[in-house]
Amino acid sequence: MYGDTDAIRALARGLRRQGDDIRWEADGLLARAEGVLWQGVSADAMRCLARYRVAQLKRTARLHDEAAAALDDHADAVDRVKRLIALIEDQVMALVAAARERIAGVLGAVGGLVDPVDDLLDRFVPPPPGHRDWLTVDLPGLDLPDLPDLPDLPGLPGVDVPILGRAA
Repeated sequence: MYGDTDAIRALARGLRRQGDDIRWEADGLLARAEGVLWQGVSADAMRCLARYRVAQLKRTARLHDEAAAALDDHADAVDRVKRLIALIEDQVMALVAAARERIAGVLGAVGGLVDPVDDLLDRFVPPPPGHRDWLTVDLPGLDLPDLPDLPDLPGLPGVDVPILGRAA
């Protein structure tokens, strides 16, 4: 399933472990290079090259750490969006249930006219639970609180976060 934050966080942990392994290998390489008893211009050149390669390895380890942090940030953003989807889903389903109760009451008691909004809510076909299509649901009566801490949502076409869930 998309949005599996446990899997995203596992990837982040794996990158951190790889970064630690790279640092450990780099430290070992430097210790071995500096510990060589060999003396002379060639030995100095080898040590210099080893220090250069160790610096590159440590940079690579830092990049692994940065990638892991980016994955953790992404997992946090996915969790926030999943909470938003659940909020929208709960509110919409409550609106639909209330409309269906009103329709049942009106039809059972009077057999009369049904409110057009209730009719619209009754005919609403919801997306699958947890699906990102909940982000585009726009029904009368849907009243979401302001959500200023929502992340930027790249890659979700047609999602306009500032007016998300507002009835037309």
